[in-house]
Amino acid sequence: MTGQRVKLACINWAAHLEPMVAEGLNKIRLNEMSMVIHVNGFNCVRLTWPLYLVTDSSMEPAVTVRQSLLRLGLNSSIEGILEFNDWILDLPLIQAFKAVVSNLRSNNVMVILDNHITKPGWCCNYHDGDGFFGDDLFNPSEWISGLTKMAGMFKEDDNVIGMSLRNELRGPRQNVPDWYKFMQMGAEAVHKANSNVLVILSGLDFDTDLSFLLNKKVDVSFTTKLVYEMHWYSFTNGDTWDSNLNDACSFVTSRVMSRAGFLLSHGWPLFVSEWGVNQKGENNFENRYLDCFLAFAAEHDVDWGLWALQGSYYLKEGNVDVEEFYGFNNFTWRTRRNITFFNRIYKLQTPFQGPGLNHALHTVLYHPVTGLCVNPFESYKLQLGSCNSAKGWRYTKEKMIQLQGTTLYMKQSGQDGSVMLVDYHTDPSLKWELVSTTKMHISSQSETYLCLDVGKFNNTLVTSPCRCLSKDKDCGPQDQWFKMISSNRPVVEQL
Repeated sequence: MTGQRVKLACINWAAHLEPMVAEGLNKIRLNEMSMVIHVNGFNCVRLTWPLYLVTDSSMEPAVTVRQSLLRLGLNSSIEGILEFNDWILDLPLIQAFKAVVSNLRSNNVMVILDNHITKPGWCCNYHDGDGFFGDDLFNPSEWISGLTKMAGMFKEDDNVIGMSLRNELRGPRQNVPDWYKFMQMGAEAVHKANSNVLVILSGLDFDTDLSFLLNKKVDVSFTTKLVYEMHWYSFTNGDTWDSNLNDACSFVTSRVMSRAGFLLSHGWPLFVSEWGVNQKGENNFENRYLDCFLAFAAEHDVDWGLWALQGSYYLKEGNVDVEEFYGFNNFTWRTRRNITFFNRIYKLQTPFQGPGLNHALHTVLYHPVTGLCVNPFESYKLQLGSCNSAKGWRYTKEKMIQLQGTTLYMKQSGQDGSVMLVDYHTDPSLKWELVSTTKMHISSQSETYLCLDVGKFNNTLVTSPCRCLSKDKDCGPQDQWFKMISSNRPVVEQL
């Protein structure tokens, strides 16, 4: 053990739908897919599985991948697997699942096994009978048995680093006392069968609510391996995004913090195991959510799991070869669906903070809409650039922004609105206020509100009139959003 933080930058790979086979094996070689995951900076896969994979005697251990696809009439999927992964076609379903885990290990990718659902299929809705302990499809004893089998099965696989006990608890039966009763039982069962893995507990209300932990801690025989997970999508907060974006982002972030994010302030691990957007980029609510989410994820440096890897499904809700527009891969599984989206998120794959990053604590100025950070360049000007080589800043008690380790301060300068570094600090125009409800508008103190902004050329920093401080719901402030993030990453010393 090195004592250095390992930040989970995961991607969700579905294997819980009706075929009970990891998606995409009909379109790309397994090893190629594992390599793509690794090369693109994801160090972890949250691999989903249905309970029936290991508890339904009619499925396990005899039913093969071919037989599973045949009974669903998925002949074209069989043909695709014959082309790309013929060796897996006649393996029993559970052996095919294990082969995926093994191949990910060979490509240095960690795995979290997520019990997504009981009966294989698309998840989820409030009244599906598979949402909470005691529902028609959710027998607690069967669930404990399945967790025990799965945990024991992967005891010797050192890349299986965690087990998520159950995805998105929900429905009319959900209640806090039963959450404690059964989640503690599930946690103990996994720990007994495999003491090596992290035990990951989801919340109520589609995994958006862990607020009850403020009043009562989980009581298990082990303490250092518990992780809590939450989900956050644009639709989690519905029409909230149809309002002034500063107010919407502030409200939603506060709600997330009160329902789950507070765990971080208590030093308890929190894993945002599902988040994502339709990568066509055509939904305004989702685009607004994404800018807000990335600011949150950077500020709190959370571990996360993007939904999803798959560009398509063998079968989804009765439809064959369905495209997944939330997918990192496109429909053919051959290219990234949205390179601009990827360029924004890959900066968050490595930690800003944590044990092992033994550098002086400083502030990074992060621009969520681009995924870039503020850096000096020629002639003491400022521009957006890589966060991996970002300069360190300090926001002083006098409300000045100082380049760490220097006597240089940020200043709004001249009629053109340019922003410069200057070598003095007695001018009131050096002061900067965090304005708007998000505290992401950084405004120079002058007669009119002028906020940091991105110029038209070369991502240079300028100031322009602050936008969207009123209640205008159609206004877009995102170009003027800069999040101050605490970091102890290495910094570039040269100006």
